[in-house]
Amino acid sequence: MIDLEKVLPAARAALDELVRIPSVSAVPTDALVSSAELTAALFRDAGLPEVEIIENGAHPAVLARYPAPLGRPTVLLYAHHDVQPAGPPGTWTSPPFEPAERDGRLYGRGTADDKAGVAAHLAAVLAHEGRPPCGVTVLVEGEEEIGSPTLTTLLSRHRDRLAADVIVIADSENLVPGTPAFTTTLRGTTACVVELRTLAAGVHSGGFGGAAPDALTALCRLLATLHDEHGDVAVAGLRAGAEPGTDYPEPRFRADAGVLDGVELHGTGSVAARVWTRPAVSVLAVDAPPVAAASNTLHAVARAKVGLRVAPGDDAARAGAALAEHLRTHAPFGAHVSVTVGETGQPFSVDTSGRWFAAAARAYRTAYGRDVEYIGSGGSIPFVAAFAEAFPAATILITGAGADNLSRAHGPDESVPLAEFARACHAEALLLGELGR
Repeated sequence: MIDLEKVLPAARAALDELVRIPSVSAVPTDALVSSAELTAALFRDAGLPEVEIIENGAHPAVLARYPAPLGRPTVLLYAHHDVQPAGPPGTWTSPPFEPAERDGRLYGRGTADDKAGVAAHLAAVLAHEGRPPCGVTVLVEGEEEIGSPTLTTLLSRHRDRLAADVIVIADSENLVPGTPAFTTTLRGTTACVVELRTLAAGVHSGGFGGAAPDALTALCRLLATLHDEHGDVAVAGLRAGAEPGTDYPEPRFRADAGVLDGVELHGTGSVAARVWTRPAVSVLAVDAPPVAAASNTLHAVARAKVGLRVAPGDDAARAGAALAEHLRTHAPFGAHVSVTVGETGQPFSVDTSGRWFAAAARAYRTAYGRDVEYIGSGGSIPFVAAFAEAFPAATILITGAGADNLSRAHGPDESVPLAEFARACHAEALLLGELGR
């Protein structure tokens, strides 16, 4: 019998402690070490017999283990203790690294992404008093927010200790409050930086405007070719995945995304397909002079960064090459074009068949009182493909630790609803019990 009331205060206290540490991986400081040390201490105090901080040549990760009893499976519980930068302090209602509870939500950087995941894993271990009925391995990474650059090496170097029958990745979210969701598709990611040159140097817009092409106008025209008149992606060669089995109602999507009244959505077809199983192209940045400092000049060079979310079933490198080819061949006025393709993260589709997935569905149904919803994610978790490649026989379960579409991960006032966090802790504790049977 899981005594959630006994476990939740400790899990919540751990979450508060973790949020207070500014473990930003993009600008590494001693806070990352402190965060890893606290995480290790939490699982050591919870009773796991093997706890180690792994430097791995990069930001510290924590590996904690409880070996499987004879004949029982092992579950690997993944989360990450690093976070995104807080951004301008004035955009937060309360200080980003001081946990604050308001209206049933806990606010602070990392509350949702992904220190709630660390705390939920801790709650599952505490619920079984440090002696779960199955093998448990906890991996808390320290560089997910910078793309997990050394995770593949870590998985290879510690393969024997990380091998598992089930891998639970607590780094997603629920679509509907009170309804558990398993994420079954993830889009991949890549990006290009495109540079256009039209003139040897900037020239006077009065003396030469009307005939001399400026690079900034040429860039605007090029970027406009990325979508057709309906807002669908117009890059040739990109693939789309299957239509999702779960709907994402447009009113809910508009509210979640904060779309202003009267503004039309991009594209055609179901909202779920547009954000989960089709490619998406976005202009992420443009190098241009600020309006306040603008002069009457035709610009010789202009640059933009274009992001691409890659549909499940496509290949991120191939899709990135297709985007680069489009940018090279659609520039107006004969502008000189150079395109630099960035790093890629592969899309992923989860196999939901098998007994372990069924066991997980039972556990989450019991905790939430509702059947599990199978959803997609428009976002990317590139390391999932690394886990699948390292452990191809393992069942991969992508779920959340309470985060929802209002959690504002990576943004100001990031938060997690505490009622959902409690349900996630309960569900994960029940999952260990299901696997132990």
